[in-house]
Amino acid sequence: MSLPIQPSSFREALGHYASGITVITTHIDDEPIGFTCQSFYSVSMSPPLVSFSVMSSSASYPKIRQAGRFAVNILSGEQVGLSNQFARRGTDKWQGVEWQQSPLCNPIIAGCLYWLDCEIHAEHQAGDHLIVIGEVRAVKLNKAANAQPLLYFKGEYCSLA
Repeated sequence: MSLPIQPSSFREALGHYASGITVITTHIDDEPIGFTCQSFYSVSMSPPLVSFSVMSSSASYPKIRQAGRFAVNILSGEQVGLSNQFARRGTDKWQGVEWQQSPLCNPIIAGCLYWLDCEIHAEHQAGDHLIVIGEVRAVKLNKAANAQPLLYFKGEYCSLA
């Protein structure tokens, strides 16, 4: 018999899993859209599929769904400020952000470690989140030799030792 899981204990336990930080972006109606996301992972090699999870109440995701496409901007260790900027609600997340269009017309944030250009493949409801699966159509690596990923662990940003 299992006991009810306390939300604070659950959050603390999951915080012990280190993850990279991404910004999920799209462009629709002449407006760039984006949000910070750490729930990102690969799904399949053939076809090339990736996935991210987003709160069902997200203000950004309905526009991504409408566009039918998105880019995953994998942040570098030097982009803590961008991670924080895109995590905020109700602000101009794009103020001062350099970006260019991907082959699918999604915003690619300058200085990212890597980006993946995707079309929405599937979407699944899961509790208070949506699981979004994208088929990867293009990828590009930042080939800077000293580039490091932006990591999140136990509620803090960190870097590789």
